[in-house]
Amino acid sequence: MGGPAGHGFGDWPTWTGDKSGSRHNAAEFRITPRTVGKLSLKWAFAYPKNGFPAKSQPAVVGDAIYFGSPDGKFHALDAKTGTARWSFDLDPGSTSIDGPTVARGRVYFGDTNGVIYALDQRTGRKLWAKDTEPHVAGMHTSSPLYHDGHIYVGASSGENINPDRNYPCCTFRGHVDSLDADTGELTWRYYTVPEPKNVGTWPSGATRYEPSGAGVWSSPVVDERTGTLYVGTGNLYSGTTGDFDSLLALDARTGAVRWKQQVTKADTWRLLCGFPDSEGYCPGQKDGTALDYDLGATPTLFQSRGRQFVGIGQKSGVFHAFDARTGAVSWRRQLSTPMPGGGLSGIQWGSSFDGRNVYMATNRGNPGTVFALNPANGDVVWQTPNPANGCTTGGAAKFPTVCGLAHTPAVTTTPGLLYEGSNDGKMRVYDTKDGKVVWEFDTIRDFPGVNGLTGTGSAISGNGGAVVANGMLYVQSGYWPGYPSDHGNVLLAFGL
Repeated sequence: MGGPAGHGFGDWPTWTGDKSGSRHNAAEFRITPRTVGKLSLKWAFAYPKNGFPAKSQPAVVGDAIYFGSPDGKFHALDAKTGTARWSFDLDPGSTSIDGPTVARGRVYFGDTNGVIYALDQRTGRKLWAKDTEPHVAGMHTSSPLYHDGHIYVGASSGENINPDRNYPCCTFRGHVDSLDADTGELTWRYYTVPEPKNVGTWPSGATRYEPSGAGVWSSPVVDERTGTLYVGTGNLYSGTTGDFDSLLALDARTGAVRWKQQVTKADTWRLLCGFPDSEGYCPGQKDGTALDYDLGATPTLFQSRGRQFVGIGQKSGVFHAFDARTGAVSWRRQLSTPMPGGGLSGIQWGSSFDGRNVYMATNRGNPGTVFALNPANGDVVWQTPNPANGCTTGGAAKFPTVCGLAHTPAVTTTPGLLYEGSNDGKMRVYDTKDGKVVWEFDTIRDFPGVNGLTGTGSAISGNGGAVVANGMLYVQSGYWPGYPSDHGNVLLAFGL
């Protein structure tokens, strides 16, 4: 794991829980199928209301928890009590929406301006900050991964959601960076598309650039035995060429390609593709290639019958499994009906492997559904739809036009249990043996925060899922769709 030497069992020092993307905490045995029913709220941390969702999945190392808040601050609290230890102010106008990684006494995270920070784990003092993304729309949704003296992180962008027809679309290039963990200096960069070129104009007369996009939305993972870095990429914004919708296997030391698998033949999408009068602004609209079928999920390394696989979910609803060494397709499983031009029906974020099954959840899968698959062949072991009463019970019942039976976060597992939140505002724990819900908590209510503010839960936060460490469960509640409230969202901490 990525924590400093001497960190305790049950720590969760990085976005994926461990370097392989398993999101499985095998050291945590205190929350079990027998004790999970005793989970109760221990404390809440309330965010100021500023319109931005709570997305920074915490890292837990020892007795401290680290996370970013929507108001541009980064916090360290006592993990058991929520008592403040230190806070750090990011550069004006930015916020951290990725999850931090804690390694060698430092806390690493990125922000919405494309800057990577390294803070002293004990004091919060800034050790270095590097602007790794000069593009005005560039940002870090990818959480840093620490390995062998380096930080690995991807760059993404919201350039494609600009609705202005006069905007010269598009010039962002997705990339994966390797930074020296001590200094922040760039050691290598892998671009996912060639440099965008002026190829004419859009119907408005705005300059047209191609190719662009293929952002890296989620975190890389690494196979420490082979030194291979695996990372997924998103769709194009313009043009037709590049490593879009691809799983890349890179040499962690040099950035050289060991293999790559492109899972969609054509996918060029921007927000204007969803507008009724998008003629000329969405070239793929007529031929059906404006899909938005990103590989936005973190890959997961898993083993079965002596073979090493790397699997990744796609917004098309397919979970892909490849031979980790060669990239050969091992199996694929379609888990939901794809939604052209939106990609919201499929797998948004990460999966988990507990040594027995591979687990993942679909978002708007009519309804969103949690799955357990056989790692050897992808056969469905069990599947559990988002409970049908999710929008008619609890706080969501007051907002029937907002609520949806959908899963946005990555799934998390500990021995015998799976943790997954829903857009209906409920956090649920499932028995990994049969998929039955064994614990549920409705977050759409007001909570007094340990920091003196009042917070309100909402849809369970996307990208980062639940964190389970040292007998505690941590959940960010606050994401799209947002439930109306006069307060900001909350980080909730549960214990036995």
